[in-house]
Amino acid sequence: MDDESERPNAGDDLRRNVKAYIRKAHPPPAEILELNFVYEALAHPRRRYLCYSLLSSSRWTLTELATKLVAWERDIPEEDVAEFNRDEMYVSLHHAHVPKLVDLDIVEYDTGGEEVIIASTNAPQVLAALQGAGASIDVLQETHARSNYKQE
Repeated sequence: MDDESERPNAGDDLRRNVKAYIRKAHPPPAEILELNFVYEALAHPRRRYLCYSLLSSSRWTLTELATKLVAWERDIPEEDVAEFNRDEMYVSLHHAHVPKLVDLDIVEYDTGGEEVIIASTNAPQVLAALQGAGASIDVLQETHARSNYKQE
């Protein structure tokens, strides 16, 4: 093995070990999502915020999410969110962002309890991508979304 091209590369060993660990700890899903799919799901800040919230709890009422999102967007405490602003956000989530995430099989929406629930189909991959990129995308949004919801 005098020829350098035949020598084992320590970087290759490390990459193989990391890939083996990932396969063992996180078996691949039945289908890997295309990157464009993930980008579409997370393109709007409100959808990202909703997904960040799902990282801390797999079930939220739409009112809780609307309150959290208004507080984040306006940089105010949740208890200071005006009912009008919460209702306006509720409508935005209900008619635009939650249906989009439902269509993409990232969340389920229980109309009876008005609850947004994490879906088992595409959510794990999208949330993993968001979690992996979170600090570089919008750390303030992630930090606020993961904070505890303060019930009135």
